[in-house]
Amino acid sequence: MTTRTIDIAVPDLTGKRIVVTGGSDGIGLGIATRLASAGGEVVLPVRNRRKGEAAIERIRAAAPGASVSLRELDLASLASVEALGDRLLAEGLPIHVLVNNAGVMTPPERQSTADGFELQLGTNHLGHVALVARLLPLLRDGRARITSQLSIAARRGSIRWHDLQWERAYDGMAAYRQSKIAMGLFALELERRSRAGGWGISSTLSHPGIAPTSLLSARPELGRATDTRGVRIIRALSARGLLAGTPRTAGLPALRAATAERATPDVLHAPGGPGHLGGAPREHRLYAPLRDAEAARRIWEVSERLTGAALPTS
Repeated sequence: MTTRTIDIAVPDLTGKRIVVTGGSDGIGLGIATRLASAGGEVVLPVRNRRKGEAAIERIRAAAPGASVSLRELDLASLASVEALGDRLLAEGLPIHVLVNNAGVMTPPERQSTADGFELQLGTNHLGHVALVARLLPLLRDGRARITSQLSIAARRGSIRWHDLQWERAYDGMAAYRQSKIAMGLFALELERRSRAGGWGISSTLSHPGIAPTSLLSARPELGRATDTRGVRIIRALSARGLLAGTPRTAGLPALRAATAERATPDVLHAPGGPGHLGGAPREHRLYAPLRDAEAARRIWEVSERLTGAALPTS
């Protein structure tokens, strides 16, 4: 019995500067490899330099001659985001694609970023908001496509406006959903404001479905000493080709969202299989929590205030 190979075509990206967060392993590494293989100049901002160097070796093994380089970034620190922004601004090269892929998921106990934000909101959402704001001149120069990597978890849940930082009662999965919904709402508001203001930036959304990556694996730094039951189930399903994707196929929706010739607004690029868990990527209607334009405006304003981001009003 043969199975159909799931893949998409990636256009020639020669001459394009591309920044991929979370590109040192898992889905992000697969995305970075494909973008570099298509001729893009890929910049990998990483927290762990050793993992970053190993990622570059793997990318160059897959794509000899690939243009790929490391920068330092810890999305859980606004100072680190600012430092990366300053360095890229000093380099002065337009950015044509930004893939906001990095993230953390469900630490069992509440943790905080260097700036006092709940870790998932601070890393997954606010760190990326600050990065977009800092790089906005280069993104506008490159008429960039910004792709924000959400999660199937954004299918339900809400913004906990009365306790955004989960200081009163912590629920790891609910906080993770909130971080991804916030990220999606901000990205949709970014698209609306860019169109209204003529910024030349397009903002797209993707999610990878489920795949066996390190997101739910043992992460001692997050207080998780062993792999979760969820990741063990996902590995078994993926190995059997059932429902779940692989790290390679899970990156295809983001690749499609980042490189498709036409950036369709107000859709979600995600796997097309049952439950959006795996399969070839396609466009889907926005999940219900992402359809609230007033919530998008509000999260934009709250995110500006919390990060100190200087985003234009037009």
